Amino acid sequence: MLHIAVDIGASSGRLVAGKIIHDKLEIQEIYRFSNEFTNRNGTYFWDIDHLLKEILQGLSIVKSLGYEDCTVGIDTWAVDYALVGSDGKRLQDVVSYRDHRTDHSIEKVTKIISKEKIYEKTGIQFLQFNTIYQLYEENKELLNATDKILMVPDYLGFRLTGKAVAEVTNASTMQLMNVEKRTFDSELLETISVKAEQFGTLVEPGTVLGTLRNDWFPEFELPNCKIINIASHDTASAIIGTPGKGVNWAYLSSGTWSLLGMELDSPIITEASFKENYTNEWGAFGTYRFLKNIMGMWILQEVQRNLPEEISYEQLIVEAKQVPPYEQLINFDDDRFLNPKNMIEEIQAYCLETNQVIPKTAGELAAAVFYNLAIMYAVAIQNLEKIVDENIELLYIVGGGSQNEFLNQLTADLSRKTVCSGPVEATAIGNLLMQLISMEKITSLEAGRILVSKSFEIKQYQPSPLTSPEVIQRFVELVSKNRSNESGTLKSSS
Repeated sequence: MLHIAVDIGASSGRLVAGKIIHDKLEIQEIYRFSNEFTNRNGTYFWDIDHLLKEILQGLSIVKSLGYEDCTVGIDTWAVDYALVGSDGKRLQDVVSYRDHRTDHSIEKVTKIISKEKIYEKTGIQFLQFNTIYQLYEENKELLNATDKILMVPDYLGFRLTGKAVAEVTNASTMQLMNVEKRTFDSELLETISVKAEQFGTLVEPGTVLGTLRNDWFPEFELPNCKIINIASHDTASAIIGTPGKGVNWAYLSSGTWSLLGMELDSPIITEASFKENYTNEWGAFGTYRFLKNIMGMWILQEVQRNLPEEISYEQLIVEAKQVPPYEQLINFDDDRFLNPKNMIEEIQAYCLETNQVIPKTAGELAAAVFYNLAIMYAVAIQNLEKIVDENIELLYIVGGGSQNEFLNQLTADLSRKTVCSGPVEATAIGNLLMQLISMEKITSLEAGRILVSKSFEIKQYQPSPLTSPEVIQRFVELVSKNRSNESGTLKSSS
């Protein structure tokens, strides 16, 4: 039987087929399609019907290749949701997390219930676009008419099978789940006027959702598909597909976002994790993704889009290498970089305001992105080691960003860690591994990771002598200086 990973990101989606052949996992991209949010009357929406149609188009290609039967798993980004009425129809288009409706929502919600209490309950980091804040700003008439609130991959699964669930790796990102009770927190739901029964049944990765209702889509020639609830948050799938071994390894899932952290058996909810905004997202098999969100390749994608001339990603790297290092320190985690009108102008304005060299050329802008991302990774690793009280030996960089050898080496240099890069397709691979485990073709997550290490090339980067180690301290001082005056103490820890 063929296994199909439907992997959808902020700019594109694809269907990747996987099979175990001669004790190796072989994968092949079957179909790729575009994805983007659009601005309609001041609100940013995803075209969810387009995504559904493209999934069906990809599956029809699977059928045309001669496959009558397959399993399918769907992963996407987190936090965004669809509102579904009692008739099963969507009540509005899906709003993007980059919409500005939640720009000040954390402040509003934390006037009702404190940040400290929210973090104690959920262990989830504070990001202005978390689902809790989106639902707080949601149209109350729509919410009252809502039968089910479904995260994006759960909604796509619902459209394919008619079954409404809440897969836990994605549900945990909502900042509405009580980490101790492992269910929705009643006080947080009451704060945003939402009821627990408006969500689907909580399910773990590896459970079977149902069969594809081919009769609902007569315009497509489709195979017989068993839809499996894999780890539907793309980062959760990427970590499953990371070939880490031993105990002292960390991961960096590098794509639109950079997600840096460790896989733990229990959450860490302490004053230090709260201060540094580390999150405890739920993973497969009862694990926790203890990580920090860092702005990722979105910055470079937007720089590239705003350049007056077209220039390739590869050429940007070439030109960045020619620029003197560390000419400016930029905290790309500042909210101003989340979705500005023009990323280049925003970067230049930041440098002007902080009395730093203003990057102007494509190479200078790319260098500013790469050097500062590497610094941010190094700082995050230092903080991570302090919080978990362990020395990290290996950093695995997976995802599309792992192909950037220049950034990989910078990260090794600044973090003083051995960096292992690959596989590039970690998210699709993790998606496929959960299907294989569900179908009992792989016995465990550990066996799956061994399979990954045998199947895909993993490159290593050793740290070279630092030329400017002081930039890390200067960056920390910059962030500390600009950190908003938010203080508090946590009563509990794990």
